[in-house]
Amino acid sequence: MTQKLVAVVGPTATGKTALAIGLAQRLGGDIVGADSRQVYRHMDIGTAKPTPEERSLVPCHLIDVVDPDQEFSLAQYLEQAGAALEGVWSRGKQPLLVGGSGQYVWALLEGWRVPRLAPQRELRRELEERAARQGAETLHRELAQVDPQAAARIDPRNVRRVIRALEVHKATGRPISYWQEKGPPPWQTLILGLTCPRQELYQRIDARVDAMMEVGLVDEVRGLLARGYEPSFPSLSGIGYSQVCQHLAGELDLATAVAHIKTATHRLARQQYTWFRLDDGRIRWLEGDGAMGEAVALAEQFLEKSARAAAR
Repeated sequence: MTQKLVAVVGPTATGKTALAIGLAQRLGGDIVGADSRQVYRHMDIGTAKPTPEERSLVPCHLIDVVDPDQEFSLAQYLEQAGAALEGVWSRGKQPLLVGGSGQYVWALLEGWRVPRLAPQRELRRELEERAARQGAETLHRELAQVDPQAAARIDPRNVRRVIRALEVHKATGRPISYWQEKGPPPWQTLILGLTCPRQELYQRIDARVDAMMEVGLVDEVRGLLARGYEPSFPSLSGIGYSQVCQHLAGELDLATAVAHIKTATHRLARQQYTWFRLDDGRIRWLEGDGAMGEAVALAEQFLEKSARAAAR
């Protein structure tokens, strides 16, 4: 019997977690995360993880997987997410893939071929130094020469992704676009997307950033630094953590740090819409107060159809 997966995707601050928890309770399901920041332990507030109360309602997988000083690659994500899905199905429950990290979502749903490649630390340092000396555009031009397909997809300002693509090419002799070829997985998926008008989304983002500050984001970052985690770690380079690290180092006053977090999160939301396009026919977009009811109806119809087909 072909397994069924329900995915809940979309930009940050659209309410994916709340909708997914309600949907999982209705369907008897588990949540499998697709968020590149929520995999880190001790980083709860700034990554908007499900709260302990929410996680007591529905089992959540792929959250708190590694410590902030550990690497976590796309290949590791695919391996662990695949195992989590199989585990949920094996227990007779319904998995819901939930998150806004487009690369994680599509790599899993489209069956990307991703190399399990250990970080080439020396090479990475060399490339980082070149980017600092010569500018990020230099590395992006080099990537365009060896892998124009990847270069067309990667923003030149996203130095980490450019370096990773060069790293894979140098280590394997093949461009990262080769490894990212697709082989559809052996399951069927209903993809539900959450969206809202752009200005409303920005207001939701700003309110959530303010709430994060009120519940202790600065103390959370201070605690991470006290544990010995460095601001240069990839985990702490994310939105919220980077700006608070700058504040704690005396480089930004708190009001400016908060403003920068909001602006960066607005930019993130725009980038997420390039992964989850409103004109993508694979995604059933939902909006407004009726999103939960519509999501339940679509999911139940999707699962009921599959159950009928399996019974024939």
